Amino acid sequence: MTGVVSTPFAARCGVHDAAREQAVQQTVQRIRDNGIDLVRFVWCDAHGALRGKALTAAAATKAMLDGVGMVGTLMLKDTSDRTVYKVFDPNSMTQLPRFAGAPNLMLLPDPHTFRTLPWAPGTAWVFCQPWYQDGTPVELDSRFLLQRALGRLADRGLGMVCGLEVEFHIYRIKGGWQGPDLDAEQAAWPGLPPEVSLIHPGYNMLSDGCLDLSEEPLRIVQRTAEGLGLPLTSLEVELGPSQVEAVFGATDALSAADNMVRFRNGVRQALRRAGYHATFMCRPSFDHIMSSGWHLHQSVVSLATGQNEFMRQQAAPDTSVGDARSTLSDTGAAWLAGLLAHAQGMAALCTTTVNGYARLAPNALAPHAAVWGRDNRGAMLRVIGAVGDAATRIENRLGEPAANPYLYMASQVWAGLDGLNRGLVPPLAAASPYAEAAEAVDNGVARSNALPNNLPAALDALVADAVMQQGLGAGGMALYTRIKQSEIRRHAEAADVRDFERREYFSRC
Repeated sequence: MTGVVSTPFAARCGVHDAAREQAVQQTVQRIRDNGIDLVRFVWCDAHGALRGKALTAAAATKAMLDGVGMVGTLMLKDTSDRTVYKVFDPNSMTQLPRFAGAPNLMLLPDPHTFRTLPWAPGTAWVFCQPWYQDGTPVELDSRFLLQRALGRLADRGLGMVCGLEVEFHIYRIKGGWQGPDLDAEQAAWPGLPPEVSLIHPGYNMLSDGCLDLSEEPLRIVQRTAEGLGLPLTSLEVELGPSQVEAVFGATDALSAADNMVRFRNGVRQALRRAGYHATFMCRPSFDHIMSSGWHLHQSVVSLATGQNEFMRQQAAPDTSVGDARSTLSDTGAAWLAGLLAHAQGMAALCTTTVNGYARLAPNALAPHAAVWGRDNRGAMLRVIGAVGDAATRIENRLGEPAANPYLYMASQVWAGLDGLNRGLVPPLAAASPYAEAAEAVDNGVARSNALPNNLPAALDALVADAVMQQGLGAGGMALYTRIKQSEIRRHAEAADVRDFERREYFSRC
């Protein structure tokens, strides 16, 4: 009797072609050549954290074509790792019927994302995306949402380029890497945060002395980033105690989002092994601390020529220095206007935690209103460049470093495309970005340009934004708001807010 040869799952999903087959074979060869005996098949959850399974080399080779199963409830977790839907009650799963009963999803790897781990000998990562077992993509997945947004941008012949500036905190764990958070007698859900001390005293920005004090952990960060192939350009001492910043060169948007996930998860693991704790929580719950931001530099390029489509060859006629078209092309100005028009709606996708809104205060080098400025760090959107400058770009300063990078970047594409599609024109640059939020008129309706100052308000603005709704899709909006409402509710009910934030954000973000 002749055996039946089954079709690989990747082929049933319609993604396995000759190019992917070649990439799979190259990855299999790298596993052999580098002595890799465990491959972590990982997926980025709604909060930017990696989850997955470690497969032996032989199993990993097979799973490159057939994928690996993952319980679907991992997509339904809030920041405490609690499932926010009653998956065994069919009546509660009307919004997400394909998740009823906690069925398996299939994680299918992208072989181009394979990386050996510089801190874990014999171990590698490969990024995966979830698929339903019938071979259709899980439309709720954040990486899929960014890919779909970039696909719509590509329909206009454009691609997005992003550069990352990421502020975060590094602490020394008291008692070494096996701190009190690993005490079995004190296990909890979420668990204890580690007890820590500073790596530098702060309040001496770019101090060479503080840089020297931070040499050991920053060297670990450098080796980790470079070992993962990330385009790291600098490591800097920020203003706050134990606060540092990493700056990365520009790449295409999907690679930039993948790199943010690699960086955040990689440095946390590598530093922990050396007795340090890295946190991308916006504002750690200690006295005399400084908030961290994630500044996203962005431009769009022609897919045909690679030319920066934000660059203007000469200033538009009859424009003043405060007019966006004195620096940005018409494409760049419309993109800028789109970002401003949807600033409130995108806030919950850029600053994603209750804790993150402590940063958005006047005169704090963080945005307070949806305004733009020419090289002005007080504005939400900082326009950088000049006529004829190929590096002309827009820096969005709204994000926090704990944000899901795929959703953060997708929100920029949705907003920017709306600006292009409607031919929006931005207002003049703000001369005083921290002045009281002004009233603007949009299609005859007065609206404030003040940014949401808390997560509940940001979530309301997200739900009210038709462009963000369309980008996320009905299921994506339902899931994201449900997850965030759980976080908001538990934060409001916490007897000790500082303890809540240390367990939920400091330990896990």
